[in-house]
Amino acid sequence: MKVGLLPVARPTFDVEYARRKLESMLSSLEASGHELLGPRTLLMSAEENAAALESLSTEAPELVLVCQVTFTDAGFVTEVADTFAVPLAIWAPREPRVGGRLRLNAFCGLNLAGHALSRGDRAFSWLHADPDEAGVDEDLAALLAGERIVRPLEGEPAIAEALPVQVLEGSRVARIGAPPDGFDTCLHDGAEVARRFGATVEELELSELFDTARAVDAVPVAALRERAARELDDLDAVDRTELDRSLRLKLALDATRRDRDIDAFAIRCWPEAFTEYGGAVCGPVSMMGEARVPCACEADVWGALTQIALQRLADAPVFLVDLVDIDPADDSAVVWHCGQAPLSMASGRARATVHTNRKMPLLYEFPLKPGRVTLFRLSQARGLPKVVIATGEMLERSQAFTGTSGTLRFDAPADVVRQRVMDSGLEHHMALAYGDHAEALSRLAATLELPLVDLVERR
Repeated sequence: MKVGLLPVARPTFDVEYARRKLESMLSSLEASGHELLGPRTLLMSAEENAAALESLSTEAPELVLVCQVTFTDAGFVTEVADTFAVPLAIWAPREPRVGGRLRLNAFCGLNLAGHALSRGDRAFSWLHADPDEAGVDEDLAALLAGERIVRPLEGEPAIAEALPVQVLEGSRVARIGAPPDGFDTCLHDGAEVARRFGATVEELELSELFDTARAVDAVPVAALRERAARELDDLDAVDRTELDRSLRLKLALDATRRDRDIDAFAIRCWPEAFTEYGGAVCGPVSMMGEARVPCACEADVWGALTQIALQRLADAPVFLVDLVDIDPADDSAVVWHCGQAPLSMASGRARATVHTNRKMPLLYEFPLKPGRVTLFRLSQARGLPKVVIATGEMLERSQAFTGTSGTLRFDAPADVVRQRVMDSGLEHHMALAYGDHAEALSRLAATLELPLVDLVERR
């Protein structure tokens, strides 16, 4: 069979490590006996993507394999699906949980692509495995044979009594900036949000937030810095000017919340917070979450609504996480975000740090504490709104990756959960709260008249 290769990556991740990973993936593919077409090097720009796509289109592949070597947005994968009428497959490698930065974040890229493809009702096969792990040759053969295709999972009616109140009625979300290109997971329709949830979305520009932050008086900034110094180790190790800018974002969010009566934020946090403003919003998001004003990254309005609902039902702070690794051998998964979990979720003392890719403060770094947890998403997967839930136990483990991360064991085998994530077309963001809130969320699904997808197959 003629297999067209498109190895995608981003230069903000560990490029040398990605190149070595790609070499191993290519070795496995070459041993498969298929004829390999297309580039054998990482595609890391729009220009490289376009050239590779045009070239491959002339070679008549019988299957197109996207090697998701690092995280990327889903824009190119959806373009690939639109270009070729042949089967599409995606292979994302794993990476070691060694406590350092997320060097690839490939599973999150696979997750993002899966959601975008599901919204377009596009079939594809997938594999999440390292090229040198046991059994990968058989899994790769199955992938190329189309035997690992997604099987749409739409959910079932919630069998539960409706809640006595509409949890989201009257909620106000401020969307600051637009979602990044290729993040279909973060799209929203304001009219639908109003009709379905009784909530309002107010759209603001990032420049408004930055201007408000720059105008903040120095006195409250100094007071906030003193508070951060009490909460965090190593605050003096970060750049003071960039720290000042970061803390001003917290005060700007406070002012916006008061002036506009906002319940939650959906913020386009990168790259402009770094490239145009010069300070991270991650630490401020941690502070806002602890104060029960949740913030969603990447202007994810449905993610912000998800956080509001879970926070109210759990009566506890919430954390919007990426699912960055699932390991069936260890029967565990890792949830992560840059450094923005509420401080009450910390196992031990938190420390101040910088963003792993952009190298600016302020981020809160700590492992998540052990205990029962619930993950939840108001989802638009497969273009049909639904409630997605999962429960499990956060484990007492050393920190898998920098930022705020935790290793958990779901209430179902890890490979089952991974399969259901991909089959459902789930977004890459889920809200996490401590405690078991599955019953309350089932009642929420009944109240909203939405189907329920339980990733741990509770029923």
